[in-house]
Amino acid sequence: MNLANYINDLLYRYDCVIVPNFGGFVTHRIGAKLNSDSHAFYPPTKQIAFNSHLKHNDGLLTNYVASVEQISFEKAAAAISLSVLNWQNELKSNAFQLDNLGTIVLNKKQQIVFEPTKEINFLTTSFGLANVPTSLIKRNATPIIPLVTEDISEDKKVIPLFIKYAAAAAILLTLGFAGYNGIQDDKQKKIAINQQLALEKKIQTATFIIANPLPTLELNVVKKVSKPYHVVAGSFQFPENADRKVKQLIAKGFNAQIIGLNKWGLTQVAFNSYADRNDAINSLYKIKKTISTDAWFLVKAIQ
Repeated sequence: MNLANYINDLLYRYDCVIVPNFGGFVTHRIGAKLNSDSHAFYPPTKQIAFNSHLKHNDGLLTNYVASVEQISFEKAAAAISLSVLNWQNELKSNAFQLDNLGTIVLNKKQQIVFEPTKEINFLTTSFGLANVPTSLIKRNATPIIPLVTEDISEDKKVIPLFIKYAAAAAILLTLGFAGYNGIQDDKQKKIAINQQLALEKKIQTATFIIANPLPTLELNVVKKVSKPYHVVAGSFQFPENADRKVKQLIAKGFNAQIIGLNKWGLTQVAFNSYADRNDAINSLYKIKKTISTDAWFLVKAIQ
């Protein structure tokens, strides 16, 4: 069993995949960027990192292996443990490559160092977006032409004296009309200001009374609780079989429901759905011991 392929599949849909007793592969989103050296645009991507402290089995990887290999939860957990043991033995001697994930090696302090691969983009919204190379644009500097002012010399034609007097008279007349209009404008502005002050005084002294105020409405808002953790009873090809299974489980006292389709188009039915992961896992163990050994754990948000 190539465990790296299952981790690879889950990283397209989840931000964290934990390998029990080994560590967790965590992704974080990186926006589009421009490489100033190669002058190429890169689309948004999900970069992989490794956290050796995440070793608790959350059931995600085990359930996925069990569903794909069509084996029980216990057998899937044993197969994962065997793969982890092989990884740990190989790390003692040299580094090794995880397909489409990266390279793992031990440093001098016997700590795991992970170097992710950069060829694979796990961000599904960026499918089909490749690197776009560009060429550097070189702009030619435009020479600045100095501004040449005309030299006024004494041999230029002298303006006649009567034209100077006429221009001066026109300027005086213009200033006179402007002064008269300014006086008129000041009077009109004072009248408008006095009217505005009188209106504001009336508004301040006015009293407004509402005889019949509107009644107060009280709205009870029910907050919907998200239950993304499910104990799955089975997957059915025909929807009517899924409906029949839901009715059977409800008759036995479960809050059974259809939680949607999986990637193969099969209708999934859950014994119950929970808001808390621990409650869902405890219920799974109880159901596997008493009712169905084929029950398994699923993390899925229902719209």
